[in-house]
Amino acid sequence: MQEGSVMASVIVVGSYNQDHVWTSDALPAPGATRLGRYASGPGGKGFNQAVASARVGAATVFITALGEDAAADTARALAADDGITLCAEIHPSLPSGTAGIFVDGDGRNVIVVAPGANEALSVDFIGAQADAFAQAGVVLAQLEVDADAVLAALQAGRAAGALTVLNPAPANAPTRDALLAAADILTPNETEFAAMLARHAGVAVGADTLADLPPPALHALCRQLAHDATVVITLGAGGVFVSHRDGDLRGDADAFYRQHCTPVQAVDTTGAGDAFSGALAARLAQWPRDTPFAAAVSFANAYAGWSTERPGGAASMRRVATP
Repeated sequence: MQEGSVMASVIVVGSYNQDHVWTSDALPAPGATRLGRYASGPGGKGFNQAVASARVGAATVFITALGEDAAADTARALAADDGITLCAEIHPSLPSGTAGIFVDGDGRNVIVVAPGANEALSVDFIGAQADAFAQAGVVLAQLEVDADAVLAALQAGRAAGALTVLNPAPANAPTRDALLAAADILTPNETEFAAMLARHAGVAVGADTLADLPPPALHALCRQLAHDATVVITLGAGGVFVSHRDGDLRGDADAFYRQHCTPVQAVDTTGAGDAFSGALAARLAQWPRDTPFAAAVSFANAYAGWSTERPGGAASMRRVATP
């Protein structure tokens, strides 16, 4: 079953999860029990990014898969509240996705995801959204849904002339060469970048060392991973590193550069990477193609920082004025 019929500037293809969040002063060690606080709310990398895109002011379509349950009803209501057009493939025999999130007093988190219907998002359903792809300026996807569906979405976006953005998350997601080749822009965090570098280039590098590498060395690693795509590595408190391929600087003056973070009072980093990718997609869709890429990155970098000042995934995304 399916629902939704749409036109959009940003299409986000990805997961909806109902998040269950436990917060405690410290994360429990194996076998230990700690007292804390509990809350439930919307999440999933796809939905978080769609909310960020919409709250930055871009017309946004969210393509996902849901069960027939209370979480699906919540997804519909929340998408409508943010003006997001929801295109959902419905799987009555499967639950909607869920996630267990544990956050410590410093805002650090560990997450366990049960994909449910997200794993069943189909290539056929992506193909049925041809009218939406024809109107898209940017197609953004992650890897909490079926990888074949993600590949079909990126290829459909590129065929329609849209910019394609792949957020290769989570780090253990099954990336393959065809997915990287279908993306104009990659937005991994440091852990995801290190995992992909080992998988695709056979290069071992510690995720926690990336922020300390000299920029030319980090640029060289990016080019080993993705010969054609622009790579944007989010480094948490270390800011953002951008690496363009030779001959396509996307309006920037330099082939590689780093942007530092504005200091924030972080309470929960759960949705920061999603805030970055969603805001970046929105600005790329809203601004003329000849706008320097660095301007969109700068906005997305700040937007991700703002998201850490509020708890939750989708709930942490700030509403901003349309440029």
